[in-house]
Amino acid sequence: MKIIPRTYLIAILIIFHLVGLVGIMLPDFKELILSLSFLNLILAFLVILLGEDENKPILLKFLLIAFVIGVSVELIGVHTGLLFGDYKYGSNLGPKLWGVPLVIGINWGVLTATSASVTYSIKLPNTLKIIINAFILVIFDFVMEPVAMNSDFWSWKDNTIPFFNYVCWFFVAVILQLIYFGMRKPNSNKVFNALFFIQFIFFIILNFR
Repeated sequence: MKIIPRTYLIAILIIFHLVGLVGIMLPDFKELILSLSFLNLILAFLVILLGEDENKPILLKFLLIAFVIGVSVELIGVHTGLLFGDYKYGSNLGPKLWGVPLVIGINWGVLTATSASVTYSIKLPNTLKIIINAFILVIFDFVMEPVAMNSDFWSWKDNTIPFFNYVCWFFVAVILQLIYFGMRKPNSNKVFNALFFIQFIFFIILNFR
């Protein structure tokens, strides 16, 4: 039984992202909106849980695993530079664990689930879908990076994004996709699809502001 219809959930996502988009573009509200960015990522997490009907416990279990993996790889990256490169997180992504915002772990899981939903209808073996999904997430990161740097989400040494970052994104994404496909059969979910494209368009627009 659905608690909230999917159309309502999608409307909530659109409204929150529109408010964020407009707020960031208005100088008087930019800093406030950016400081609350982590709440938008938490909202995304809650919305996909509410939008999942088929097997919510397995989805929640996957998101927990993705959270642990996501935070772990980011801790390695931030403190050693062995993953992603030489970077550090800023102050606009909420509470941190040893320098890594907790919402980053949540976001790895959300992006994995939503990208898998987007490619569900493609008639290809799961192995190829996993690779395609990983490439999609690399493209997502490519679009997101300039906005993140300008929004004090994170910063790179010498203000330069290394190619190594995208290589690491790809391999971490492949690992998470393998786990996701192994735990549950991905399905096409309108809320998941909407969230992925809303976020993607959100970052594209901010790249041109």
